[in-house]
Amino acid sequence: MKARFPFFMAAVYFFATACNTQIKDDNKAYMWNKDIQPPAAPVKEHLRIIHGDTVPDNYYWMIDYFKKGADSSNVIRYLEQENAYLDTMMSDSKILREKLFEEMKGRIKEKDESVPVFKNGYFYYSRTEDGKQYYKYCRKKGSLDAPEEILLDVDELAKDHPYYSAVGFNVSEDNRLLAFGVDTLSRRQYTIYIKNLETGVLLKDAIPGTTGGSAWANDNATLFYTLNNPQTLLSEKIRRHKLDTDAGRDITVYEEKDPSNYIGVVKAKSGRFIYIVSQATLSTEMRFIRADEPDRELTVFQPRIKDVLYHVEDLGDTFYIVTNLNAKNFRLMSCPLNKTDSSTWKEVIPHRPDVLMEDIEVFKDHLVVTERKNGLVQLRIRNMVSGEEHYIDFGEPAYTAAVGANPEFNTSTLRYTYTSLVTPNTTYDYNMNTREKQLMKQQEVLGGYDTNDYVTERLYATAKDGVKIPVSIVYKKGLVKDGNAPLLLYGYGSYGISMNASFSSNRLSLLNRGFVFAIAHIRGGEEMGRQWYEDGKMMKKKNTFTDFIACGEFLIKEKFTSFGHLYAQGGSAGGLLMGAVVNMAPDMWQGIIAQVPFVDVVNTMLDTSIPLTTNEYDEWGNPEKSKEAYDYMKSYSPYENIEQKDYPHILVTTGLHDSQVQYFEPAKWVAKLRVMKTDNNVLLLHTNMDFGHGGASGRFDYLKDIALEYAFLFNLEGIGK
Repeated sequence: MKARFPFFMAAVYFFATACNTQIKDDNKAYMWNKDIQPPAAPVKEHLRIIHGDTVPDNYYWMIDYFKKGADSSNVIRYLEQENAYLDTMMSDSKILREKLFEEMKGRIKEKDESVPVFKNGYFYYSRTEDGKQYYKYCRKKGSLDAPEEILLDVDELAKDHPYYSAVGFNVSEDNRLLAFGVDTLSRRQYTIYIKNLETGVLLKDAIPGTTGGSAWANDNATLFYTLNNPQTLLSEKIRRHKLDTDAGRDITVYEEKDPSNYIGVVKAKSGRFIYIVSQATLSTEMRFIRADEPDRELTVFQPRIKDVLYHVEDLGDTFYIVTNLNAKNFRLMSCPLNKTDSSTWKEVIPHRPDVLMEDIEVFKDHLVVTERKNGLVQLRIRNMVSGEEHYIDFGEPAYTAAVGANPEFNTSTLRYTYTSLVTPNTTYDYNMNTREKQLMKQQEVLGGYDTNDYVTERLYATAKDGVKIPVSIVYKKGLVKDGNAPLLLYGYGSYGISMNASFSSNRLSLLNRGFVFAIAHIRGGEEMGRQWYEDGKMMKKKNTFTDFIACGEFLIKEKFTSFGHLYAQGGSAGGLLMGAVVNMAPDMWQGIIAQVPFVDVVNTMLDTSIPLTTNEYDEWGNPEKSKEAYDYMKSYSPYENIEQKDYPHILVTTGLHDSQVQYFEPAKWVAKLRVMKTDNNVLLLHTNMDFGHGGASGRFDYLKDIALEYAFLFNLEGIGK
């Protein structure tokens, strides 16, 4: 719910009645209201004292809403004043934003249907209807010609909620019961509900405070799920629920004692086992139980070992293990079902220094291995009967491929997805025996789209230490590389998450107006292997930032763009990237878009009450226990390193209910920037008062945020249409 106060209307009136002019800078027309005074956040003295270091934090008070709840009117006051300031400063772009919203919405096929997936006698699919924001989840028994059964009508369920997220759809083995999780606040705290699919009635069972996911035992009456801590949102317990009983009496079958570990529960694809996974950044411990015996004690697969990760799937009389045990880029091992400790593991596919093994998908007679080489995904098919292997050929210089939804175990057909910066999202069925592929569906871009009108390239920038950094680029055909084109450079670079080159119909609104779009595959991701990640975390984190700057310099050198036309964007940990590079190279960027940015690194990592903090010590370090980690973190944390100097134009976005990067981080950052920066460039903060980290939940509402971001860029480039 929005917290509203009388002062909000006064603030809107003040901003709306101020003088409306344009700023002129470098002969560009910026459609800003020049004489509007931005909000001035109150200053309240607060000192952080640790490791003999005393640091003033004048905006620490902004944590009050998080700590105290909705009575913290001073916090809401500031956020709404910033929203009103943004609305007024961007008022001249209102028509453009509306046009962009309709333009992007107009490319989406409103009435659409997913490719059906077969499981346990039913074809499952989702579909959308004209004008509706959400989905209908459906199935047909035995044949696609059978009558449709609507399992869940999310449009109907969401109609009275500004935010509605339904996840974790999980049908029991007898096909009679559907478990699913619902979050109506955008804090990723889900209540699990169970629906009787024969009667259409929700059971009285309701399990609050969960991750939303669950796993059915084979008795169709026992459900395993993960319980969160309501304050820190850490996943702490795996519980066992019996139908028609009070969730408060559920049995805890596993409790995680290490606050740096995430835990979860999943059912094996074969249907034989239920796995309990406990994993930190650098170690894994799995437990399992036979799905036919849900009341038995859990068996530890392999006790956690420092710096050893592993993932398990069962196939026949064998467990297959993807692990980095003595293998930095991971390798594939196997062991018997009844002897699972690492001393019994035998190598199936060895470690390779130039190939990262990411995952496996098991079928009755086949094994599919997802690998990454030179930053690109490869799908390796192994016939478990004949022992033959082959790779699927994709053929573009920069692309993304992934194993799709393959819930059926007894099949020789692999469902996979493919996309690139110019190829819309495409779904294929691939016969692993005949090696024939069948196009099942390609994303339809309404209004006309021709792949041949656009060009994609994959180039390499040279980092500060000589390392080659991949850069994926897309632009409209006919681009003249004379440095005059505007370019938006996107980056992330954390947690080993690879930023793949994929298609976006929304991005066409940039490309069609002359923008180049580029992705910097910087260290901290895992595009080039596990070492790529390790060289961009902890005490090597600054590589992420200098890599990104090097990519920007490279794109200028190659005349894709120039100073004055170069823009950068990143979100969450990518927002940390934005905050760091704007401190390190402020004159390089014409504008920055920082989405839900993680910019107050030291203070957040010192506060274990903030969600996810303890899970992330292996990513950033523990500044409370290690002075070395504290000093290094402080040397790059964006909030700590704001200086009295010129900064580029900056748009910052956040959500009041963000569960991952709390609203007060970007709010504090903006407040301090306002006081310290010496330029006249625009600095805007938009707080979504209804949503959290992922923004709006509907199919179209999120486009309003993209329209705002694009309008910000177009204003800076003098693009009015």
